[in-house]
Amino acid sequence: MTERSVSASAVQPDVAATTAAFGVALHRAGLPVGPDRCERLARAMIVMNATSLAELRSCALATMVSDPAQMPVFDRVFAAVFGDPSPFGNQLPPVQPSFPRPDADRAPPADGSSAGDPDGLTSGLQMAEALPPAGDGEDLPEAPALRQVASATEQLRSRDFTELSAAELRQLITLMREMSLAIPPRRTRRFRGSRTGQRLDLRRTMRQARRSGGEVIRLSHRARVVRPRRLVVLCDISGSMEPYARALLLLLYALNGGKVRGGQNRPEVFSFATRLTRLTPALAAASPDTMLAKAGEAAPDWSGGTRIGAALKEFNDRYGSRGMARGAVVLIISDGWDTGNPELLGRQMARLSRLAYRIVWANPRTQSPRYRPEVGGMAAAWPYCDAVVSAHNLDALDDLLSALS
Repeated sequence: MTERSVSASAVQPDVAATTAAFGVALHRAGLPVGPDRCERLARAMIVMNATSLAELRSCALATMVSDPAQMPVFDRVFAAVFGDPSPFGNQLPPVQPSFPRPDADRAPPADGSSAGDPDGLTSGLQMAEALPPAGDGEDLPEAPALRQVASATEQLRSRDFTELSAAELRQLITLMREMSLAIPPRRTRRFRGSRTGQRLDLRRTMRQARRSGGEVIRLSHRARVVRPRRLVVLCDISGSMEPYARALLLLLYALNGGKVRGGQNRPEVFSFATRLTRLTPALAAASPDTMLAKAGEAAPDWSGGTRIGAALKEFNDRYGSRGMARGAVVLIISDGWDTGNPELLGRQMARLSRLAYRIVWANPRTQSPRYRPEVGGMAAAWPYCDAVVSAHNLDALDDLLSALS
């Protein structure tokens, strides 16, 4: 795995250069766009995580346009730069501009400047009238870079993990950091003081009564402590699952960085191919590349064969029955190819289902509508799964997080 580790030199979209180039195009068309508005657009794209032309247009509209009368010029420049016309077309109502326009019969000053137009808005609007519509002329020089910012993320989200290069796979971590996982809660046996609790707290009530001479003035209540359940992940790192294992380990790395809502619990991660390996310490690495490298060093059976039943038995014996899987949400990442005995896998899945709160199986092969779990290990494990998802690309990860929640 070390030789195939994800490259750290992934190409990130240059948001600063993109917003500056688009701001120059708007300024040349006559809109009062300066460096301050370009900076606002860059911040808006980062905060809103703009991943499509529609989202990019919304961010630009909120930061670059200060008057409704500027909308026609903005739409024309946006269409010429991005090749995407305004979603409103000609349905925008006519609005009187708030900035002064010279009369048609007024002659321009001899020095060539615009009288009464200190910002040069009039001359800019005249330049915008001469701007060719989208498709009728050549694109602006910045068009390829601008289009790349809006479309690269969309293509990345819909592509299968097996089709991604090392640089594209490295880019996933930026998108995965925006995801969050809400683990289902569990009620513990402990109680704590609560104003909305249904159980009366007699000890606290009597302690407070001592302050008022033994008179009970206010009743205290308590409620059960609610904590998130533990998330346990068993990831298949065999040869057929290697690209998906890398991508989903990146997701777990992002979740381990603080995106597990509801408490301080971190995922417990194990890998299996021909043996079971605990990878939880590797998730605390400083960078995704270091995490993948440590995981490859800890798991010598990376890209090996698959014995799911034996790996589950080892997990149940060493960890699951000792408390790790009790009441936990268990995620199994595998395509179901098992070189071992399917009956062993069925017995261990039944054993795990009696311990876990919920079992979710992520199988990339289920993305095909013709897939049927009729033979092999998947057929033995299917009856004990609460949910089966594909998780084969970034868009499919939303279904995975929903199933875990």
